[in-house]
Amino acid sequence: MLIVHAADIHLDSPLVGLEKYEGCPVQQLRSATRGALEALVATALEERADLVLLAGDLYDGAWKDYATGLFFVKQMARLREANVPVVMVRGNHDAESEITKRLRLPENVSDLSTSEPQSVVFESIGVAVHGQGFARRDLTDDLARRYPRPAAGAFNIGLLHTALWGREGHEPYAPTSLGVLQDKGYDYWALGHVHRREVVSREPYVVFPGNLQGRHAREAGPKGATFVTVESGKVRGVEHRAVDVVRWADLSVRVVEEDVLDDVLERVQGALSEAVGEAGDRLVAARVTLFGRSPKVALCSESAAALTADVRAAAVDAAGEQAWIGSVRVHVRPAIDADALAGGDAAAADPVAHLVRSIRELCADEGELRALAATLADLGDKLPEELRHDPAAAFLDDPEAMRAVLADVEDLLVARVALGDEP
Repeated sequence: MLIVHAADIHLDSPLVGLEKYEGCPVQQLRSATRGALEALVATALEERADLVLLAGDLYDGAWKDYATGLFFVKQMARLREANVPVVMVRGNHDAESEITKRLRLPENVSDLSTSEPQSVVFESIGVAVHGQGFARRDLTDDLARRYPRPAAGAFNIGLLHTALWGREGHEPYAPTSLGVLQDKGYDYWALGHVHRREVVSREPYVVFPGNLQGRHAREAGPKGATFVTVESGKVRGVEHRAVDVVRWADLSVRVVEEDVLDDVLERVQGALSEAVGEAGDRLVAARVTLFGRSPKVALCSESAAALTADVRAAAVDAAGEQAWIGSVRVHVRPAIDADALAGGDAAAADPVAHLVRSIRELCADEGELRALAATLADLGDKLPEELRHDPAAAFLDDPEAMRAVLADVEDLLVARVALGDEP
């Protein structure tokens, strides 16, 4: 028996802000969630799956129009024609309170209750699926505690959208513990909500398949679903299958002191070519981060637009239309011994040394850090929702992250003052 477990499809996710990136294949990126769902259904049919499980966040929120729902219905109808049943639960993004439009689902699809745990038994394949969806987005109840005992003589599956006991970067919705799941006596737990694939346990199997399609550079690498092979009532295989149609890559390229720009661009091309090779025939959407020490490249960071254009041109030369570069981040430190400057006797007279010492005194003063964070609070409130949860914005609330940002500020200012051509 073959069971396909997928989650976090986020169908028709809007992916706001793409238009600001030069040459961005906006339509290709925004249609990627549809392409991934089509690929999932095609793979399930090709391998003759017996059951498909969808563990929440099928949709990204309320539909803009009925086209989103119609697309899903069409894909489920393909499975119906092959007599493949589908069981789904709602998550925080597609909670009952969030989805205001409705379409009748094909009869092979079971959308489990959001008011209480519900069980569906498929006697022809000897499987019982137990689950409950989200009635509202911010659900913080431990739903799993109320799931029923396992059905006798069946392969029992728990279907749940949950943060489990907490996962970095994910809201603690429907929190529970591994102990609660194990105590239920089920044979497999099909989880959703965490976008990074993880096999939490093998006794029994507790699995996050990750999201079906990466949507930004923080969701890099192969994305897809988990294919579960069951023999004689036991799990015999748990395999990740990539069905993404766009592969996100987060490329970090080291810069060394003797590098000139051409050296760096050549290294970018090498990293991108490797990512393209691993992605097969998929479009690679990449974020490039330059890091290390170099006076020449550190100064380039001041003309970010020109450097970004150089990197994108190098990408076109290396991969043509099979790759697209989104953001280019420069974390290149100047080849200056700032520690020596900060501790030297000349600190009082030397403006660069004084600058370094002032920043480091700020980093060491908790009160000053809190005052700086308060000053920047308005900036945080104005950020779009997706950026507010970006790790890059963590410094607005986290003193340690603030210190790391100030270290970058030190590098940028030292490079500008000490290495610039102007007095």
